[in-house]
Amino acid sequence: MRALTWQGKHDVRVETVPDPRIVNPRDAILKVTSTAICGSDLHLYDKVIPTLQAGDVLGHEFMGEVVEVGPANESLKVGDRVVVPFVIACGKCFFCDRQQFSACDNSNPADKADMSEKLYGYPMSGLFGYSHLTGGYAGGQAEYVRVPYSDVGPIRVPDGVDDDKVLFLSDILPTGWMAAENCEIETGDTVAVWGCGPVGLFAVQSAFLLGAERVIAVDHHPRRLDLAADFGAEVLNYEECDVHDAVKDMTGGIGPDACIDAVGLESHGMAIDNVYDHVKTTTMLATDRIHALRQVILACRKGGRVSIPGVYGGFADKFPIGALMEKGLTIRSGQTHVQKYLPKLLELVLEDKVDTTSMISHRMPLEEAAEGYRLFKEQQNECTKVVLKPH
Repeated sequence: MRALTWQGKHDVRVETVPDPRIVNPRDAILKVTSTAICGSDLHLYDKVIPTLQAGDVLGHEFMGEVVEVGPANESLKVGDRVVVPFVIACGKCFFCDRQQFSACDNSNPADKADMSEKLYGYPMSGLFGYSHLTGGYAGGQAEYVRVPYSDVGPIRVPDGVDDDKVLFLSDILPTGWMAAENCEIETGDTVAVWGCGPVGLFAVQSAFLLGAERVIAVDHHPRRLDLAADFGAEVLNYEECDVHDAVKDMTGGIGPDACIDAVGLESHGMAIDNVYDHVKTTTMLATDRIHALRQVILACRKGGRVSIPGVYGGFADKFPIGALMEKGLTIRSGQTHVQKYLPKLLELVLEDKVDTTSMISHRMPLEEAAEGYRLFKEQQNECTKVVLKPH
């Protein structure tokens, strides 16, 4: 089959690789009909998440048609159209029982789990196409993919519903929803969102659906700010204002009730502390650039809530722990418990209460995936989301 493989920093190639096969009795094989490039994939493209090997198949946002099921799978059947969560979860462990699917204890193979246990204290769950830190699973930017524990999570979609409408149930819609849910929004709240990429845009929509009165969106790409405004947000271009002062003024000097960091470890900006982050990460004295997260913590009102869906991978410097403690902030973060949210979100999508398609800027065949990555990396104003078609 044809699949997109990682070969090194800024080097991804579509190659012929072995077809996937059933390995465990709960597996399924999926013919991928749509897959997308995620902002998290750019961390791999930039090699800031370093635990990849040449030839690894990328991609964790995908959907398609079931073409084979393992003998113990009583949930799916051949011919089902499904969206697959990017998180791999067994459905039966201590964490899955509590619907904390992204903390699954069984989906990261034993020979890979030691790596994340050393870094994070405990082994992390498996993720598709992300790194050997999260299991080394082949991803879905391919013609076919093996889905482990396929009786847990993949959700059937009705016939006649276009892929584009439901594809983002695989990751970015649940991630934006959980980001907003983690804000513990109360009626009348003001929520500020840093980063108007796809996750940030879904967080904007989700915040309104969960009861926010106002949403403030921060970015510097005009097209992304326009999309946020279309969803009802008040927008700030950080290249044209002091974000902290602007947010403070917009909230009567109090600050937002909740703030969302939808940027993550490769934040950009013009402030001196972002220059400091670049120096630190370039010299390997830190791994993550946290300029956006600093702004979030300093801008949030006293007693407010901070939600972090943006991906962080290692260690950061100049973390404002004093502001966090003195202001009495609550922080919630984590990879998304996708399986928990899918039934509710599919219902919202089918009722057209969430806009899932307006952010798609490019649709390309899988064979042009390398160009899709380049565009997503280098033209982030024009390229808001790339959907790849393997067939």
